[in-house]
Amino acid sequence: MVVASDLFGDRGELVLPRKTVLNIELIHKIHKFKCNGLFIEEEQIQSIPIVKTIDSSLRTKTVNGIKEIFICKENNQPVQKEQFTEMEDQVETIVDVILRNKEMMLNMVDLKVFDDYTYFHSVNVAVLSIGLGTAMGLDKTDLCNLGFGALLHDIGKVFVPKDILHKQGPLTDIEFSEMKKHSFLGFEYLASEYVGSVGAQAGILDHHEKFSGGGYPNNAKGDKISLYGRIISIADVYDALTSDRPYRKGLLPSEAIEYIMGGTGNLFDPELVRVFVRKIAPYPVGTTVKLSNGLSGIVTDNFESFCMRPNIRIFKNGDYEIKPFDICLADRQALNITVVDYAK
Repeated sequence: MVVASDLFGDRGELVLPRKTVLNIELIHKIHKFKCNGLFIEEEQIQSIPIVKTIDSSLRTKTVNGIKEIFICKENNQPVQKEQFTEMEDQVETIVDVILRNKEMMLNMVDLKVFDDYTYFHSVNVAVLSIGLGTAMGLDKTDLCNLGFGALLHDIGKVFVPKDILHKQGPLTDIEFSEMKKHSFLGFEYLASEYVGSVGAQAGILDHHEKFSGGGYPNNAKGDKISLYGRIISIADVYDALTSDRPYRKGLLPSEAIEYIMGGTGNLFDPELVRVFVRKIAPYPVGTTVKLSNGLSGIVTDNFESFCMRPNIRIFKNGDYEIKPFDICLADRQALNITVVDYAK
C-alpha cells in the first residue's frame, strides 16, 4: 500500500508523507497515533481527487487552541483574551475556506482522524455549523459568530465535576442534572468575560434545546430557540453519533443522517434538517463501501438531492476482484440497491 495524502499528527507534525510505502512497522506507528484511516493509492481510483473540508494544519492549529483554553479552565487558570482572539481568527479562516468552496458537500471523515474527542468534536461541530450556515445564506459576520459559538459550545463542561464528566457508564438522575448545567455555565462564563457576540453566547446556551420543547436549560421551543442554537444542535448530535466513544462504536454517517431526519420537528428545526441533509456527505469521495447486492466499490461522487445515494466505482463482487464499472445509486434502475456498510 502507498499513502496517497500526507498524514499529520495531533501537534501538526508530519507522521507519514504522501508516497510512503507501508510496512508492518509503519502500520504500528499509525496505530500509535490512533488514526482511524488514511488515503491509499489504488489503481481503480487514480483519477478521483482527494477532497478535504479543511486543511490538516488548520484543523490541528484550531484543535490545539481550543485544547489550551479547556486545560486552562480545568486547572483554574485564567484564559487570556489573546487565546480567544486567536480562536476567532481560526474560525474566520475556516469560514473563508468554506465560503470559497460553498458548493462542496461536507466531508467529515477527513476531520475524524484522532480520538482526542472533546477538542476534535468542538472543531467538527464548528465546521458542520459553518457549512450549514453557509447553505442557509448567512453572511460572513454571522458565520464567524456562529462558528465561534459552535467551537466553544461545550466550554461549560469544564465546570462539571470530572467524575461525572468522565464516567463510563450511564449517569444517575442527579449526575445528569449536574451535566445539564454545562450549557448555561458556558454561556454565563463567556458573558461574564465579555467574550464572543451575543449570538455566539445564545448558541452555546441553546444547543441542547429541542424544537418541540423539553430541552434544557430553558425548555424553549421553535423560533424561541436562537438560530445559532438550532444549527449547533444538529451539528453536535451528528458528530457525537458518528464518533467512537469508550462505551460504544460510532454510527455510520448514513445512520446518523437517518436519526437527524427522524428528529425533524421534534428535536430539530425542519428547515435546517432539509438543508443539512443536502450539505453533508455521509459517504465522502474515496470511501470504500459494501452494497446490498454483494458488490463493493469506492465512492466517486455525491449528489445534494440524494445524499445517501452516491456514485460508486465497483471493483469487487464478494471477495473477488472484477473489472471496474460504475453504479449510480441515484439512478432509477438502482433504487433497489443500498449501502449497507463500509468495505474492508
